[in-house]
Amino acid sequence: MPFVNKSGADGEEERTDVAAGAPQPFDRDFDPNDPQQTKVHYNLTGWGFEQHAELSETLAERGVPHVWDGEELVVPEEIEAEVDALFDELEAEIGPFPVPLLEGDPSTEFGLDEWPLRDLETLKASLIEAEIPHLWHARTLHVAQDAEDVVDDLLDAIEAGDVASIDEDAEAPDGALHDLYGAADRLARDSTHSNARTSILDLVPQLSPTVPPFGIAAAAWSTIVARAQAVVEEFEEGADPEQVTAAADELRTACRPYV
Repeated sequence: MPFVNKSGADGEEERTDVAAGAPQPFDRDFDPNDPQQTKVHYNLTGWGFEQHAELSETLAERGVPHVWDGEELVVPEEIEAEVDALFDELEAEIGPFPVPLLEGDPSTEFGLDEWPLRDLETLKASLIEAEIPHLWHARTLHVAQDAEDVVDDLLDAIEAGDVASIDEDAEAPDGALHDLYGAADRLARDSTHSNARTSILDLVPQLSPTVPPFGIAAAAWSTIVARAQAVVEEFEEGADPEQVTAAADELRTACRPYV
């Protein structure tokens, strides 16, 4: 949900809450340079390209009178309730939206230059989901000062592999862990086992290292998937029996604590 403030002829600004309701078609004139016009500003700092594009398309389709001021959408005050409702509608379709940390607000800085891209994406999604006010400058994260301890714990959890996939709708195939272990166990004992070979060749392309089964830490699952991919590579490179056995044994060892 975007941060909202108002500006008017007196130059003062007032923070407001976002209201709900059903959006209606718009047919109103708007002169943003009119000194008597009270305006509502929606701060969209942190919105993604696709979210911006969807908003712009919706504004055009519904004829919403507006102007852009950097990262802020500016509309006349008299249609505030309708635009609030439009944002509620969009949030249900393409949200959640980031809560921006405004320039000048008390903040804590975290330098994340050494973080891998996958962990940064997980962090970004987690901050949005938790509605933590934040702002990015390249790979430096600024968060609301009163959220410092929460973010510290979140960073530790991501580094430890204890935060699941950033894709809430994604999930590992049912029984993937047990199927991997079973196939690895058979191949470790018999590298020519045809059913085990077929099973692992069919299953591994469906796996993502960032989408663990329920109850498995992301770091552990990433290791398991990497070792399963190593088994597949051995088959693709000619299936040397000794190499297949060794790769399957490593996969079996990685899976064993979780089955």
